[in-house]
Amino acid sequence: MLRAGPASAPYRPALRRGREGPDMEDRRALLEEVTRLVVETLEQMDHGPAMVPVGISARHIHLTREHVEALFGVGHKLTPIKPLSQPGQFACAETVDVYGPAGMLRMRVLGPERSRSQVEIAFSESRKLGIVPPVRNSGDLDGTPGVTLMGPRGKVVLREGLIIADRHLHMSEAEGERYGIKNGDKLELVLQGGKPGVIGNVTARVGRQYALDCHVDIDDANAFQLQQGQWAIIRKQG
Repeated sequence: MLRAGPASAPYRPALRRGREGPDMEDRRALLEEVTRLVVETLEQMDHGPAMVPVGISARHIHLTREHVEALFGVGHKLTPIKPLSQPGQFACAETVDVYGPAGMLRMRVLGPERSRSQVEIAFSESRKLGIVPPVRNSGDLDGTPGVTLMGPRGKVVLREGLIIADRHLHMSEAEGERYGIKNGDKLELVLQGGKPGVIGNVTARVGRQYALDCHVDIDDANAFQLQQGQWAIIRKQG
């Protein structure tokens, strides 16, 4: 990341004006100086470490249209209250009580609606439900444990859908090309701060629909004393 150095006056070559405007030599000198500064800045960026922002994901739930209506009433529409880091995604005013054999966790609904309902928690929260779910990529729900959802207008029994979300990094295709990262690559996150360290097994999600952001859960955040939006170095694993 580039940091500003001591303030100094920008280079401005003197322009000698004649009848036809600035002298061609002066214009050429100005163009050469601007080009030099641009190339120098790009070289510094290319040789510096790849930096990404880190987002901390709290427990949450994604719902299908069918389950939205079962929990909140026929025709109910999710109520956006806050945009999230990924384009088109948002936190909702609605919450759902999620029940397991040992207890309950209240979770915020995230939109938009999905083709399958999915519940994401951290390992430390699994004790409260009495279920230890597997670590999975979002959407990889086959064979995962189920839970019971309770809303103000009804309940839904999920046969599967409870996971601990795998660490992952969203980036656009252009960002992936710039960083030399492809969809599905395994990466490492190098963290600074009070408890510096390296988080491995971060899965790259590269696509035109994504914006640059790395997602970890609250257990990872607590272990490394991460702050929401903190910047970290990303590099290929191994």
